Amino acid sequence: MKTFLFLFSFLCCAILTQAQSNDVHEKIIITSNANKTEVFKNEKSILCLNVSPKDVKKFKRQGYVKYSNFGAKGDGKTDDIEAIAATHAFANQEGLLVKADKGATYYISGQERTAIIQTDTDFGTAAFIIDDTDVENKDSPVFKVSSELQAFKLDAIKSLKKNQKKIDVSLAQNCLITVVNSNVKHYIRYGLNPNAGSPQTDIFVVDKNGNVDMNAPIIWDFDEITEITALPMDSKTLNITGGRFTTIANKEESKYNYYSRSIAIRRSNVVLDGLEHRIIGEGEHGAPYNGFISVGSCSYVTVKNTLLTGHKTYITMGRAGKPVSMGSYDLLVNRALNVSFINCSQTNDIDDKTYWGILGSNFSKNLLYDQCTLSRFDAHMGVANATIRNSTLGHMGINAIGSGKFIVENSIIRGRSLINLRADYGSTWQGEFIIRDCVFVPSGGKTATASLINGYYTGMHNFGYTCYMPEQITIENLKIDDSNHPEGYEGPAIFSIFNSERMDDTYEEQYPYVITKEVLLKNVTTSSGKAIRLSENPIMFNNVKVVTQ
Repeated sequence: MKTFLFLFSFLCCAILTQAQSNDVHEKIIITSNANKTEVFKNEKSILCLNVSPKDVKKFKRQGYVKYSNFGAKGDGKTDDIEAIAATHAFANQEGLLVKADKGATYYISGQERTAIIQTDTDFGTAAFIIDDTDVENKDSPVFKVSSELQAFKLDAIKSLKKNQKKIDVSLAQNCLITVVNSNVKHYIRYGLNPNAGSPQTDIFVVDKNGNVDMNAPIIWDFDEITEITALPMDSKTLNITGGRFTTIANKEESKYNYYSRSIAIRRSNVVLDGLEHRIIGEGEHGAPYNGFISVGSCSYVTVKNTLLTGHKTYITMGRAGKPVSMGSYDLLVNRALNVSFINCSQTNDIDDKTYWGILGSNFSKNLLYDQCTLSRFDAHMGVANATIRNSTLGHMGINAIGSGKFIVENSIIRGRSLINLRADYGSTWQGEFIIRDCVFVPSGGKTATASLINGYYTGMHNFGYTCYMPEQITIENLKIDDSNHPEGYEGPAIFSIFNSERMDDTYEEQYPYVITKEVLLKNVTTSSGKAIRLSENPIMFNNVKVVTQ
């Protein structure tokens, strides 16, 4: 009978652990027999972990496991990724905390192996060296924070409406809903890297009765749905703390061949606190990065007290046949809601144009910077609602398109404009800008002509949607440090030119732009002493109502 129970337990351990992933590079078979505790590969090259019954009892009793318990050397030379992955696999199975060993330096080679994090993890003051000079799979993250819960399809939902408050489903718990209509294209990019657009996409949270969280509402009408999934959201917060990570940069050609050797957060309700990431070994050429901290397909994620590093900017040939600078990110947010960056900074100078801006984001809602000193905030393919407060932004400033409210308060902005509406996606914001208690230093104090809201829109390109400027812009208690201005400077403009060809009423847009209705100004001052003006393109903005209080 004891033999039968042990065999049953053995099989369950193996089956449950294999079920955590269909990817052989994440799959780990765990057994517990009388053999010693060790990590090894079987005849099918699947990673295996045997934990002796004595060690199982010990680890469960103490409530945590360390990487050294499963063979990690921590000497900075031996490849420890398999031991690290095995440690997390066992911790996930038993619900144990993972601790890095004090004083350890873990070397992680380029072999394809992802450590799955499903329990609280304390990296502590341990160092991790991630070597990207010879990588088997550039798309494979080093760590993936995931849920045991599995996504499922909602085939009964055939259409959705913007701001719809409820969908007709009954669920076991709160879920993150992702909906796609591949027959409609949005974000049809314009400029040096044009493309045919992306499928219409939206993400939102519903409760078990199908009620939509209206803090992150549905932002598109879906007349047709080609795919809709629900991902159950973990209610318990998963905490990841500490860690001193260093990436040895790749040496590839400077082409759009993005590396994703990251900590990929794919679980809702996660707090990452106190991590540091540095980059060494960047040379004359290299492929760009998709974010060392990569947040996607989740909600309620907080990254705080974290030190990051901007990647070197490399140049390649764009799709239009002209040289372009490649975006390369240390932070990436894709298809995620309620993501906050609190007290985050970077190792390199936020005004150094040698390094690309630190954040890229797409298809996201409710993004927050608070007490951050970073080179850039950027929303490529749309953000619904964003807030920047108590922060300083460097040479790439604020770049965004999207909808809802964009709030900037008690912050210093050192970019070329106060807010840049990205021209490659239509310089569109359907909603409101609120700017208060801020300082704007155009181009970081270099000689510059100041304009607050920048963009470019010809009206001759179909982006896949109607393009808007913010309906209302409120600017209160703004100091514009335009002391270093060129000769002939006439004062800061609320709007840049936007379209140098639209200088009289004869210009006709094929795809009309919806212009701002009202700008409210209160206590806006300039170092130059020159008054703020509407724009160098008064024809385009002649119907904008400017109210000075």
